[in-house]
Amino acid sequence: MTLSGSELGLAWAAPFAGLLLSIAVLPLATPALWHHHFGKIAAAWTLALLLPFTLAFGAAATGGVLVHTLVEEYLPFTILLCALYTTAGGIFIRGNLRGSPALNAGLMALGALLASFMGTTGACMLLIRPLIRANDNRRHNAHVVVFFIFIVGNVGGALTPLGDPPLFLGFLQGVGFFWTLGQLLPETLFLVGALLAVFWAIDAWLYRREGVTRPDPTPDTAALGLEGAINLLPLAVAVGLVLMSGYWKPGIVFDLWGTPLPLQALARDLGLVAVTAWSLWITPAGVRGKNRFSWAPMREVAKLFIAIFLTMVPVMAMLKAGPAGVFAPVAGSLDSPWAYFWLTGGLSSVLDNAPTYLAFFNLAGGDAQRLMGEGAAMLAAISGGAVFMGAMTYIGNAPNFMVKAIAEERGVKMPSFGGYLLWSCAVLLPLLFVMAWIWMR
Repeated sequence: MTLSGSELGLAWAAPFAGLLLSIAVLPLATPALWHHHFGKIAAAWTLALLLPFTLAFGAAATGGVLVHTLVEEYLPFTILLCALYTTAGGIFIRGNLRGSPALNAGLMALGALLASFMGTTGACMLLIRPLIRANDNRRHNAHVVVFFIFIVGNVGGALTPLGDPPLFLGFLQGVGFFWTLGQLLPETLFLVGALLAVFWAIDAWLYRREGVTRPDPTPDTAALGLEGAINLLPLAVAVGLVLMSGYWKPGIVFDLWGTPLPLQALARDLGLVAVTAWSLWITPAGVRGKNRFSWAPMREVAKLFIAIFLTMVPVMAMLKAGPAGVFAPVAGSLDSPWAYFWLTGGLSSVLDNAPTYLAFFNLAGGDAQRLMGEGAAMLAAISGGAVFMGAMTYIGNAPNFMVKAIAEERGVKMPSFGGYLLWSCAVLLPLLFVMAWIWMR
């Protein structure tokens, strides 16, 4: 079944709004309840959508929506995330890194460079643990992780389809592999440079004020180097499989209860499952233990994002309906790159940024060749909005939530949903406004 957004009222967005509110409020209001029962809470909001949907449209239509969401969106997303999480988690950067402003900024700059080539998830999973370890004897270290999410988890992935899922969806729709590099390089360099400068100023002030306040809980006298570097091979294969699925078009499509499953997508996902198993098999004993690797962050992301993907189905359908849906005022205001940037970005902050990109790509006409030509300014605005403003909240982009979960597991007192939003509004939003004023008017 193709869900027609023009037939849906705003009430269908209530379960998604309730889920977002739960993610924002409950970890702060009742942390113990959320920690032990977040999966059940997410499932309850999912049922709050699926049960009325079944009554309104029937079991067959509900099954079709479930299969479509799982096969085309959730499973590819989770399988890729798990492959990158597992391979990068098997690489241990040894050495007694000290969390000075110079080292922290240097690791973030390196992560921004790597993000467009190994994905924001891969770069985050490779570098977040050594960054946390380097700063674990500082009193104030949550800001380091917040800026890491801004720079490595989001902005750094703006230059190629390998960098961030929205751009990969554009690549699958026919956008050239190097098109975003040519269009978004100045904006990306500006944001990365400005964020690093702001971070340096904040971190240097805190470092001078507090110094090193306690003994290093993870001392390491070994020379700087990599353990488990064999995992660079499956990590490269994972990136290659993603790239293959965009270029290889055999024209073979399987029908899975009404949902098309192209052979290249099936091959990619099965290959990524094999990559995950391969990484677990070849990682030397003890390396994951040194990384304090666990599956808890992956489980948390998997449970919350299946609820997010399902409850936002009617929201995305209403957006795609354009002038015929309840969001007609939104569609009617899309008359400039400025509007596309802020609307795509604003919704990417609270919806997953990949399907949000696709919705606005279709609202702009959906023809990649035309959008890369006469519509280049619009497509650049959509791409920049989805990637850059995915950093505005924990749920705007998958690495955000995963980095948060890893940091909290390692004892970092991360800001709440609202606390993180204060950081992004105070630091990132003004820089985005300046960037959009210069390049996206």
